[in-house]
Amino acid sequence: MVGIVDCNSFYCACERLFKPDLLHKPVVVLSNNDGCIISRSDEAKAVGVEMGSPYFMQKNDLKKNGVITFSSNYHLYGDLSWRVMETLRTMLPEGCVEVYSVDESFIDLAHIEPAALSSFTVSLKNIIEQWTGISVSIGVAPTKALSKVANRLAKKNKQITGCVLILNTDKKITQALQKTPIADVWGIGYQYAKKLSAYGINTAYDLTLRTENWAHQELGGVVGARLFRELKGFPCIDMQSERITKHMIATTRMFGNPVTTLHELEEAVATYTARAAEKLRRQHAAARGITVLIVPKQEVKGSYYRHGPTKSGAVRLPLATALTNELVKAALELVRSLFEAGKTYKKAGVILSDIVPETVIQGNLFAQAPDNTKARALMEAIDNINFSMRGDILKFAASGTTRNWKMRQEMRSPRYTTRWDELPLIK
Repeated sequence: MVGIVDCNSFYCACERLFKPDLLHKPVVVLSNNDGCIISRSDEAKAVGVEMGSPYFMQKNDLKKNGVITFSSNYHLYGDLSWRVMETLRTMLPEGCVEVYSVDESFIDLAHIEPAALSSFTVSLKNIIEQWTGISVSIGVAPTKALSKVANRLAKKNKQITGCVLILNTDKKITQALQKTPIADVWGIGYQYAKKLSAYGINTAYDLTLRTENWAHQELGGVVGARLFRELKGFPCIDMQSERITKHMIATTRMFGNPVTTLHELEEAVATYTARAAEKLRRQHAAARGITVLIVPKQEVKGSYYRHGPTKSGAVRLPLATALTNELVKAALELVRSLFEAGKTYKKAGVILSDIVPETVIQGNLFAQAPDNTKARALMEAIDNINFSMRGDILKFAASGTTRNWKMRQEMRSPRYTTRWDELPLIK
């Protein structure tokens, strides 16, 4: 059997953890730059708050309905996510936990006897909530796709299921599939749902009445056939081991305020490059390729804007490196070649590619390899200090000090678990 552990309204749960007075009040969390609503508590859903709706359009309604609004607090969410996943790793054998997203994780329960499955799952849920304070729902079934179906129903009927649902019989699986709209099936997007509806397939159960060949033909080949078999109860999607090394590292952000000067754009790109370099060193690797992209905003009607065409430039370095100063130097040269005076920019990003392990950096016949012993020691010291202080306490001057372009977070709560000066106070 396979399970999926899903945190309930995760971002909202993180905010409530340190503000117990919000427990039964409507709460929402906004996306970057306080743009759209990306997390809603059950109480917020009950008063009609729509997922993904722009904050400026919902602002008055939120205030009228007493909805408490927070900016995204990724330091807090990331730390609490890690605590939930570590709890799972503590309670399950090695290799039985696959982190699927910041608030979801698949778990392999093959080692649990069928008779003990219910008690173990309930116990696991209680331990997670006791140790982390984050409420979760758990769906269990013979396959990953069916466990997602079980989890959805467990969350949808919390009072009845107690946030735990196990599909361990053919009858339970059939009933669950009949209650699941085709659009809510894992892997079925909007376009496929629309296409399947035209065929008269409105629920997950309707899809299982077709043949595997039909699914292969109409749902993207092997992927569709695999999903069909999963819904029929035949495991086809294995547990995945955590990927430690990345083949490409990207850091992109929308600006909190529009950027019009080259100096501000250079600060932003230098900051994003430093962040990407830190990730690169964390996996003991080096990059030879670097790409910089900048996105202008373009006026459409009056004061309404949309993104203009993205401008990008790339360069291949003589030698692969993980040194921030070398990567920043290359990135700033690209920015200067891309910048156009008189334009307003809304977004920038840096992508590191051609990544190789730091122990096997290939030499260059036309470039002498420098002795970077001291530079690497400096990078290690900077990384250690920034990690221990949970922020870019030490940074290169090119990253700037005022940073008026930083992401807007006007309603961000304190970073309770990752900043000494923001620890929760008990009075």
